Amino acid sequence: MPEIRREDVSLPAGDAQMRAFFAHPGATRAPAIVLIPDVHGLSPLYREIAERFAGEGVAALAVDLYTREGAPRLASVDEAMRWIAALDDRRVLRDVQAAADWLDGREDVGRVGVTGFCMGGQYALLGACSLPGLSACVSFYGMVRYAERNAWKPQSPLDVAEVLRCPYLGIFGEDDGLIPREDVAELERRLAAAGKTFEIRSYPGCGHAFLNHNRADAYRPEAAADAFHRAVRFFQRHLAPADGAGGS
Repeated sequence: MPEIRREDVSLPAGDAQMRAFFAHPGATRAPAIVLIPDVHGLSPLYREIAERFAGEGVAALAVDLYTREGAPRLASVDEAMRWIAALDDRRVLRDVQAAADWLDGREDVGRVGVTGFCMGGQYALLGACSLPGLSACVSFYGMVRYAERNAWKPQSPLDVAEVLRCPYLGIFGEDDGLIPREDVAELERRLAAAGKTFEIRSYPGCGHAFLNHNRADAYRPEAAADAFHRAVRFFQRHLAPADGAGGS
């Protein structure tokens, strides 16, 4: 088991010093990922998940996208979806790029990937399609279709799937009320038609947030364990120094 180093850090992100939690396995030069939390922000759950990745040899930087305004208090799924719809994708992706650049500038970090959960999974895939310097992406039940497009939501993940820039693993629950199976099938169709390097894994009997052990209604321990280890193996494979599969 690696000797995990944990620290709260601050990094430059446009007009702010973005807060983040960094977990490193202690290896001289470890593969690393930007970890984007769900709509509720950088909660203890995502610090724990960052540490779990570090325990598997993958350094993880869990970012606080709400450094500027503070995390929202969302009492329902409808409130959460309205909050997500109002977020400016351009600002979020700039913050993700700043986090990736911070990792890339460290001597104890090798190749850099990205992962995210729910809203974070949505932005992980958007980042993998639009940001330079990312060598692999895993999204956990990230939404892929927008109800409408506007100045702050110009393109959904489905809209840009054909320009995916790195290997991608999409993890979904077959019974996810927020992500219809048809959307996942359409994502798979577009990625395949564009000849991209990707995997899609959909878990039967699982809904949204099935890795969240704090939610008894959603948590599915067997699927959660399989999905996490699948993600670790994916990052280990595509972020390995000798692996040339940095793009697709």
